[in-house]
Amino acid sequence: MLSAIAICLIVGISDGDTLTARCGAPGAYEQIKIRLGGIDAPESRQPFGQKSKQNLSDLCFQAQAEITPKSKDRYGRTIADVRCGGLDAGQHQVATGMAWYYVKYGKGYEWLQSIEESARVSELGVWSEPNPVPPWDWRKSKR
Repeated sequence: MLSAIAICLIVGISDGDTLTARCGAPGAYEQIKIRLGGIDAPESRQPFGQKSKQNLSDLCFQAQAEITPKSKDRYGRTIADVRCGGLDAGQHQVATGMAWYYVKYGKGYEWLQSIEESARVSELGVWSEPNPVPPWDWRKSKR
């Protein structure tokens, strides 16, 4: 597990807020599943789910990323801030309308609210829909 800032290679994108990083020295690599902190992206079968995944992939896939671990989630994923090409991946997802600021788990990420508001006003991504459903509500409706 990462305990400090690390430079890792992004080797997989699961969806718009989860990626896989390969960290460590050659021959001693560790693959780590990372959940971007402070955001929640549309689920894969939800409107914009695939576009959100592609947006994160365009930014981070096969890129060297700076990963700053914050904690672990209940699924064992590392919750982290990830920078790809000098850009904060979570902020990028929110700014392009491909993710929501995740209020419930957003302590320390309140600054994302104004970025989400800008995307909403500009009708970017999910905000181009008449009534976008946040992923946490969408998941609840599928249980």
